[in-house]
Amino acid sequence: MERTGCAVVGGGPAGMMLGLLLARAGVEVTVLEKHGDFLRDFRGDTVHASTIRLIDELGLGDGFRKLPQSRLNNVAFPIPGVGLVTLGDFASLKPPYNYIAMMPQWDFLNFLATEAAREPTFTLLMEHEATSLMYDGGRVTGVRYRTRDGSEGALHADLVVATDGRHSVLRRAAALRPKDYPVPFDTWWFKLPRHASEKGAVAGIVPAFRNREAMIALFRDDYYQMGYLGPKGADARIRSEGIERFRERVAALRPDLADRVDSIRSIDDLHWLDVRLDRLRRWYVDGLLCIGDAAHAMSPAGGVGINLAIQDAVAAAARLAPALLRGQVSKKDLAAVERRRRMPTVIVQTVQRVMHRAVFVPLFAGRRPGAPPVLLFFVRHAPVVRRLMPRLIAFGPRPEHAPAFARRAQPREAT
Repeated sequence: MERTGCAVVGGGPAGMMLGLLLARAGVEVTVLEKHGDFLRDFRGDTVHASTIRLIDELGLGDGFRKLPQSRLNNVAFPIPGVGLVTLGDFASLKPPYNYIAMMPQWDFLNFLATEAAREPTFTLLMEHEATSLMYDGGRVTGVRYRTRDGSEGALHADLVVATDGRHSVLRRAAALRPKDYPVPFDTWWFKLPRHASEKGAVAGIVPAFRNREAMIALFRDDYYQMGYLGPKGADARIRSEGIERFRERVAALRPDLADRVDSIRSIDDLHWLDVRLDRLRRWYVDGLLCIGDAAHAMSPAGGVGINLAIQDAVAAAARLAPALLRGQVSKKDLAAVERRRRMPTVIVQTVQRVMHRAVFVPLFAGRRPGAPPVLLFFVRHAPVVRRLMPRLIAFGPRPEHAPAFARRAQPREAT
């Protein structure tokens, strides 16, 4: 019979971080990831200062800083009719946590997986897709899974943690229902070539706005990851209009990239993201806890989803590791994790909802997006707001620190 202390379902940022932390506590932990690798396009890139500080506390800072990355030194947002408004200038923060790292998520996940594999109690099962939960007397006691070759198995566990994203199979299997909030847009991801002359240590998320549409660009080594933002429910219309019309949209939004839109070969090159914003009313049942997007799907607005999920993982590890070592995880333990992480989740999602109403709702209705004049005044001129905003963006509400059991001294460089 296959058995583990904690079965973590989903090898994203929350799942890999939780696996690493629990393994450092000596907990037998198994992470199940349905794909064969982490190399998938159109994932978020932002690693905020709260996560960078956590990496340092784990003794992994030197290795992290050697990963391909660039630095985002401020966050600015274009407001039509107003110009570029800087919401957070990280120069006011104390080094070395005065920036946001921009790196491909697959590099970050491979890094966490490599470090976790050094722990003797950690197991990563790739190409293992969780399909359902197992119960005993009303308590979740493990998961059933299917491998790539179609074989099926069962993994018994003292605790199951769902980190399997916004379409979580496990939260649905446990009949945990989220409260949904309206989102005015969806995103269509695609690639455009990045010429050799454009390469360099340039970081950022470049936005462009136009009547009823918007687009963002993220930098990769040899291409741009592009995200076209259009009104929710427009996928069928966009596809029916054909690829030539979509190329025209891209060229109009980013004339500087118009010379390469032919690289979008067909409408099948567009990867549609059904953007959601939701939050579970309760994050757990006996024997199962949901964290990250499985507990609270985030909008791409602000690029905070990765970091909020990682903070969930840290809080979960700190509370649950002692209980897992005893082999007695109670609903009280699970409720404590939810209680600690609910407030920062509510704050971040509320900010995203405000951004949706102030910018995206009027944009897709054909009106001029904007922001309340009093808010713009405070962001630009009030000293206390100019000091607080960078910290709130870089660290978020209630940032977590690495638990003592997970900390390691920074390894010395070989001489």
